[in-house]
Amino acid sequence: MRKIISFMHISLDGFVAGPNGEMDWIKVDQELFDYVGNRIGKGDTALYGRVTYEMMEGYWPTAADNPNASKHDIEHSKWYSEVHKVVLSTTMKGADLTKTKIISSNLSNEINKIKQQEGEDILLFGSPTATHSLIQENLIDGYWLFVNPIILGQGIPLFKGVKEKTKLKLLNTHQFTCGVTELNYTVER
Repeated sequence: MRKIISFMHISLDGFVAGPNGEMDWIKVDQELFDYVGNRIGKGDTALYGRVTYEMMEGYWPTAADNPNASKHDIEHSKWYSEVHKVVLSTTMKGADLTKTKIISSNLSNEINKIKQQEGEDILLFGSPTATHSLIQENLIDGYWLFVNPIILGQGIPLFKGVKEKTKLKLLNTHQFTCGVTELNYTVER
């Protein structure tokens, strides 16, 4: 069975964005881009909430066309155009979207159908509201947490509405020169 892996940048105090959705505190550099590109390059399905999906759609489909596009922009744009996308949204309509499935109801049933299909693990990118919904349904199987060296004090928390204890097993860590540390966990069931 495929697994859902949450890929998230977080602050040391557990926030994924500032109070107004700010993400300007996230540290990225070429080393981190290369590392992440290698990890996600094997993925064939990306899962997003509506807000994150619309943000991605506003940039990645044409990012490689920019004459000043970076290596990361070119590589990620190519990956984004080829990957199958799943969007959790109660407001989007998806009849004319290519390689994109919209899930607007029966979250647990629909996600479990996708998990049963052939393919690689499903990567959940950012999308704090979608992440909260999936956590509440016990549908996340692992976490790739990129802990940034900052304390925000307030904002959108990664873990919200958690009602029961979830045991995690640390698979590995990776320290980047920019100060970010990746923590790779699997959920123990």
